[in-house]
Amino acid sequence: MRHLLNTLFVTSEDLYLSLDGENVVANRDKQIVSRYPLHTLAGVVCFSYPGVSPALMGACAERGVSLAFCTPQGRFLARVSGENNGNVLLRRTQYRVADDLEQSCQIARTMIFGKLYNARRSIERTRRDHGLRLDAEKLSHASQIIQTLLPTVAQESDLDRLRGLEGTGATAYFNVLDDMVLNYKETFFFHTRSRRPPLDPMNAMLSFAYALLANDCAAALESVGLDSYVGFLHRDRPGRSSLALDLMEELRPCMADRFVLTLINNRTVGASDFIQRENGSVRLRDDARRMFLKNWQEKKRETLTHPYLGEKLPWGLVPFVQALLLTRYLRGDLDAYPPFLWK
Repeated sequence: MRHLLNTLFVTSEDLYLSLDGENVVANRDKQIVSRYPLHTLAGVVCFSYPGVSPALMGACAERGVSLAFCTPQGRFLARVSGENNGNVLLRRTQYRVADDLEQSCQIARTMIFGKLYNARRSIERTRRDHGLRLDAEKLSHASQIIQTLLPTVAQESDLDRLRGLEGTGATAYFNVLDDMVLNYKETFFFHTRSRRPPLDPMNAMLSFAYALLANDCAAALESVGLDSYVGFLHRDRPGRSSLALDLMEELRPCMADRFVLTLINNRTVGASDFIQRENGSVRLRDDARRMFLKNWQEKKRETLTHPYLGEKLPWGLVPFVQALLLTRYLRGDLDAYPPFLWK
């Protein structure tokens, strides 16, 4: 259980929530574990299967406390809303901002700033830890290109130019991603990004990690009442969760890319974990996919100190905290959306 930004995150899978007077009570095996005053909460997000009592659901709906349910793996299931759902005001604000290209750019540029900052941070960490094994000058050059872009990105007011800056930074980053692979170079290499389908093991793992991260971001956005299909950088397209893709941009280098690199560099995966189909596409074998998911869940349980909040929390809650920060900005509680800047 974790209490952040007046939102209670129930991360233990065996807890049942009930109402006792004006308190949310967490129960395990019919024994009270902890309690929280309901009036101090703006939302509750449950990652547990036992559930919530009808009385607590009704109390949350009556008091305007958002109540969302996700699987223990983070997939969004449902959200409870009462007769008067205040989230409609939040979504209307989201739609108005999305329709205004200048306001959209103000949010998108902070997300791209976070993406490039975290990409540079990943490069610098590899250069620091393995500089003697790698072409340190090449890594330093890529890092410098991205560093030069950051002030311009932070001031950009046009979405098309912002996408151009993002492309320049992404090119510099992907040009050295292959250098950040330390083991099994004959199997794990990165020459270019290939999708639908991925054409090599590295791209197969990147695509799988991005799909998992996009799911986590969509669940986080839905849990706080935002429409995950209406984005600011990624514009509307039928069937595409554009805002989830926006939110995951800043998290790709530090959550997805770094996770894939760790699996390779720690020799957790090997050539035998992949299948190549007749059309040239490459995918993980079933047992390797299960291993991938197991390690992904373990990664999400690792803790870090959130750079903006200064609180320790699991990696798995980072998308949810960023979604909360985005709602605070849209409601006018923050002057700007603070991106996740990996330390």
